Amino acid sequence: MSLFSGTIQQLEKALHYTSVNNQTIANNISNVDTPNYKAKKAVFNDLLKSELTNQFQAKRTDSRHLDFSSEQSSFRIVSNSNTTYNHNGNNVDIDQEMTELAKNQIHYQALVDRINGKFNSLQSVIRGGN
Repeated sequence: MSLFSGTIQQLEKALHYTSVNNQTIANNISNVDTPNYKAKKAVFNDLLKSELTNQFQAKRTDSRHLDFSSEQSSFRIVSNSNTTYNHNGNNVDIDQEMTELAKNQIHYQALVDRINGKFNSLQSVIRGGN
């Protein structure tokens, strides 16, 4: 029997993704003035969508298996080398990066709040509802 039906593990995977995404965004921001630096992005849903459009077929043999319409835990870091925003060949858009950073921080905090709620529920049960 899995604690919280695997919710904790899914929240852990989501926290890992937001942490990697935060590191990627911070790296872009720190290289905003680096000549020829190309912005990077942690790709998650795009990877899943591309796999699904390639007619990837999967069979669920157990109800506990993830549905392919839900989020998967695989992601990758990709670089956008097709654009240039600055005269030095750099393509980091600082306004876009700051927006993505704020969104990622909100997402991370929501995940932390959710996992804290799960642990508080467990603590309440252990204490007998008090």
